[in-house]
Amino acid sequence: MAFSRYCTPISTPAPALFAYSPKLPQTSSPWHNVRNSRLVLGTSIPNCLRLRGGRGRGDCHVHVVESKSRLRARAVLDKDADDISSQANELVPKKSVSVILLAGGKGKRMGANIPKQYLPLLGQPIALYSFHIFSLMSEVKEIVVVCDPSYRDIFEEARNSMTVYLKFASPGKERQDSVFNGLQEVDQTTELVCVHDSARPLVLSGNVKKVLKDAWVHGAAVLGVPVKATIKEASNDSFVTRTLNRQTLWEMQTPQVIKPSLLRKGFEVVHREGLEVTDDVSIVEHLKHPVYITEGSYSNIKVTTPDDILLAERILNQR
Repeated sequence: MAFSRYCTPISTPAPALFAYSPKLPQTSSPWHNVRNSRLVLGTSIPNCLRLRGGRGRGDCHVHVVESKSRLRARAVLDKDADDISSQANELVPKKSVSVILLAGGKGKRMGANIPKQYLPLLGQPIALYSFHIFSLMSEVKEIVVVCDPSYRDIFEEARNSMTVYLKFASPGKERQDSVFNGLQEVDQTTELVCVHDSARPLVLSGNVKKVLKDAWVHGAAVLGVPVKATIKEASNDSFVTRTLNRQTLWEMQTPQVIKPSLLRKGFEVVHREGLEVTDDVSIVEHLKHPVYITEGSYSNIKVTTPDDILLAERILNQR
């Protein structure tokens, strides 16, 4: 599944109406730039009125350059742009993250007699690779493994000296049902919910930390990589209808990290309207809340076929 960098589009102001002060800070963060130039509906501005934002690094001057008796304006810089910038420099607190590790899939495409996430990868079950990564992170307080009860012993035996809590939930009929079941086991004081596919054993701890930090700032974030292939849209009878601009397309991965209040509100909408979603941040998109894409690694593959296992082995041997 591919999305543009921000899954919820945000409109920018019309340059014909406003001239921005050079005091507006520049930053490499696309989200910060969008927030600094965002206009909010509802302000009436008489002729030649000059609006000045607050003081400090986030000051923004707006000048009416079109002479009319009244302008129905789209408003100026949100004050919380500075708040977002300052939060970006903070670390995610220790023991503030609950991981929902999805390990209940059947893996029919693998053609094996056990689910793919429990097949051995260089002598260790695939699901345990990410399990160990999360268990060693200071930000993680608990791991909720969503799996069939018959496979719980794999995780219990791998606990060893883990300092995080280990919980279990039963898988649902669809992915969104499994995530919902896992969410019911999450500690009520947790500040971020991190959902990960156990069939992605090659995720890097550095990328996990990046997406946690972005979710801490923006409320929802997902690992993704820019699409490299040409993507075409086709009709039901397999004729090309258009070629999509890959410069704006991203392939989604996991972890997908969301503040629990957003995830719970999103599930309320999904259940009320009978929606089906194929990934976790799509639940938040139904709330019209922006989702930030944290650039990850192309090596964070999902093991789905026998060829994927061979590729995963090569990647691990090169690390």
